[in-house]
Amino acid sequence: MSGGRCQACGVIISRYASETVCPTCAANTSATSRIVVRAAPIASAIWLWAAPEAATAMATRDLPTILRAYRRINGLNQVALAELLGYDKSYVSMLETGRRAITDLASRRHIAARLGLPSHILGVTGTDDAEYRAMLQFGDSTVRLAEIARKSGHAVEAVNELWPLVARLEAMAVEGRMERDSLILLAQARVALGVSLGTVLPEERLSSAARWTGQAVKVAAHLDDPAFYAHTLRMHGNELRKAGHVGAAVARLEQSLELSMEPADQGSTLAFLCRATGELGDSEQFDSALRQYRGLLELNTGSGLLFQPFTLREIELRGLLGTGRIVDAGRLVNLTVGTPPAPQWRIIERVTTGEALAAISEPRAAAEAFAEAVVAAEQHRLPHQIQRTIRAAIKTGMRELAAEAEAALQRTRWLLAPHRSP
Repeated sequence: MSGGRCQACGVIISRYASETVCPTCAANTSATSRIVVRAAPIASAIWLWAAPEAATAMATRDLPTILRAYRRINGLNQVALAELLGYDKSYVSMLETGRRAITDLASRRHIAARLGLPSHILGVTGTDDAEYRAMLQFGDSTVRLAEIARKSGHAVEAVNELWPLVARLEAMAVEGRMERDSLILLAQARVALGVSLGTVLPEERLSSAARWTGQAVKVAAHLDDPAFYAHTLRMHGNELRKAGHVGAAVARLEQSLELSMEPADQGSTLAFLCRATGELGDSEQFDSALRQYRGLLELNTGSGLLFQPFTLREIELRGLLGTGRIVDAGRLVNLTVGTPPAPQWRIIERVTTGEALAAISEPRAAAEAFAEAVVAAEQHRLPHQIQRTIRAAIKTGMRELAAEAEAALQRTRWLLAPHRSP
């Protein structure tokens, strides 16, 4: 399937999509009616790449092993898997135990499509076929389009576009058949996939995103391209921070800053460094990074998601809270600067603003900010932003709001879980 555009928002839909609207539009929650549209669950790419067990199973290329792992990861019984595949439960049981084997390519292609697996894993295509060559030829475009999708608030679709490319490149790497161009593309795809996963995974799975960006760093270190190496270090540092490895994040970000030459790249790195040092509670290092960021922004027109006046305010507000300067945060909380550079940044800002309002004893305004964040985070399928809101609401005694956010989190998990029945 060649893919098209969503009839609702116009975004590019994955070539593997079967609907005429993108999953995000199909799943949007009406803020007025509070009715959740129960869209068909998205393809399983996120969980295939987030669960280490999935990678181990796929590496075997063994259908029974893959079927059993798929069911365990996604919490399905054999009846549910049989319904998904359009087979009898007894037939699925025989496939899983190896009593029956599927040798025809059409059936293997069908199983791969239904489970969201790269078809070559089930032996449908060879690594040197025309399909693979085309994938390499248009790989750069795939990565760029996925990045555009992520930055415009469609990170789920970005993952679904990236994973077939990454799967094929990973297979080639295992076989030791990587040329330099393919190696560069692999690093680009790994970091893009890691960042996209880091946008949509819940907090308990964010380490998976950091593993992918870390693998990109390993490749980039040997490519003799300082700008790209700095990019991978920057993105890996931020994923490490989100996964709770803040000290390691600071080290990667400082290394990235040394290698970054362009103001926009330096500003993006400093934005992440401000976040990390603020979370460490290191006021001196936070203030230093913030001064550098502000100075760069004053000398250069902002560009990108991380080098904007709107981003500066959110970063400063969060850092002031993290370093215990509540009064200073209170002076900044009602200041409106610029517009959000992407939908997810509006959500991030709403959560941070709610935390600041709660800290200065303005619970009603804080609750409004949290509520806005939860609605938008559910629409864009950002579970860890909902989780962040839940923690803040519980901390400030907003139990009812925390319960509503928990319900939104469960709905988001349902949408991100592959092939669930409502």
